[in-house]
Amino acid sequence: LFLAVCAVGIGGTFQYGYNVSIINAPTQHIHKFLNETWSSRYHKELNPDLLTFLWSVIASIFSLGGLCGALIGGSMAIRLGRKGALLMNNVIAILASILMGISFPTGLFELLIAGRFLIGINSGIGLCVQPLYIGEFAPKHLRGGLAMGTSIFLTGGILTGQVIGLRELLGGEKHWPVLLSSSCVPALAQLLFLPWFPESPRYLLIDRGDELSCAKALKRFHGSSEYRSEMEDIQRECFALDGEKPKKPWQLFTDRGVRWQLITVIVMTMGQQLSGINAIYFYATYVFEQAGILAEKIPYVTLGTGVCECLTALSCVRSNYVGRRYLIIGGYLLMTLWCTVLTFSLTYQEVYSWVPYMSMVCVFAFILSFGLGPGGITNTLTAELFVQSSRPAAYMIAGTMSWTSFFIVGMLFPFIVNGLKQYCFVVFLLECFSVAAFIFLVIPETKNKSFLDIKKEYHKLNFGRNA
Repeated sequence: LFLAVCAVGIGGTFQYGYNVSIINAPTQHIHKFLNETWSSRYHKELNPDLLTFLWSVIASIFSLGGLCGALIGGSMAIRLGRKGALLMNNVIAILASILMGISFPTGLFELLIAGRFLIGINSGIGLCVQPLYIGEFAPKHLRGGLAMGTSIFLTGGILTGQVIGLRELLGGEKHWPVLLSSSCVPALAQLLFLPWFPESPRYLLIDRGDELSCAKALKRFHGSSEYRSEMEDIQRECFALDGEKPKKPWQLFTDRGVRWQLITVIVMTMGQQLSGINAIYFYATYVFEQAGILAEKIPYVTLGTGVCECLTALSCVRSNYVGRRYLIIGGYLLMTLWCTVLTFSLTYQEVYSWVPYMSMVCVFAFILSFGLGPGGITNTLTAELFVQSSRPAAYMIAGTMSWTSFFIVGMLFPFIVNGLKQYCFVVFLLECFSVAAFIFLVIPETKNKSFLDIKKEYHKLNFGRNA
């Protein structure tokens, strides 16, 4: 089970975290490449406004690709299987790496844009299919811990990208094309290791009707002596679905039986993106500067934020013992607290000498709280709230909402910060508190419950208390 999570994660959410992170290091070098390419091609200087536009396209086309990947990820998981979709997804990553790697020697910045779009598609599919696959092969009592592999590899990707992007490694002017094309390495690793593992047992039995292959897969994942109870659980779910085909995303919006599950997923995925984590990263450099850290040392201090996320993702494996509901509510409430403290500390940043250090504490504490709750549990809950026929469509909707929110935040965030300054965190603390209140009132505990048991919990909400 552990090796399967590693094989799935290295080419899944690791790619997302890695490619979000590595684009920051070569910003100035890409600007220079755009200027030189434009001058040699058109024999005139590149307009500063057009340079800003081209860089914005290179940076933001990733999220558009992610949205496209989320829209097709569920369909790929149904047609090719969970494992097959992930293997095919690596072909997209390798093609993207080639395009980004040859953009500099060929002098074609258009290839860089195309490569970023394709690696966005790869990340969108990975974010959709990886938690789906892990959630389906994990045994009920370990599902929470194993599903945290999604968050662990995502944060591991961010940290790895921060390290590899240091100017002493691949972040320098000579090596930035190699840095951008290095995303082929995790793709090749998954192509090498994932074929050794079986397809999702639930997919084999419920979607394909192949009971023999399902039993073999369960024996591989759970052991010959432990697989029977999980097999019985899958058979009960298969019987309850009575041959129901996988649903399309638009069918979930008209299905009263999943109304509150769908509302829950939409609120959680949008809440995760709108929680203020992007604002924290935006203000991190300013906070570190005010604390007296030299500008050239800030990239190394920023590594601490990546380490924070990794540590909290690893600690969230304990969700198997504490429970998902307590962790995600606690995470949002702690984020509300740190938003409040950070608003005050940024307001009085220059009044007292010790306040900048308080701001630093708030930055790291907020990131730890995010990893404890929204960053770690959201994908786990999405897998648990739906039965087999609705799960791929639910991930498509969740992915679409997440990438759309990511894009909206990217577009509006600079205006929010410029308009409200440090008081932008008042908006985020209200959002965090509202999501925590929603989860407290609506979401039941899912720890150690089968998918059918969780469906029964929501039945009362969907059809009334007397149903």
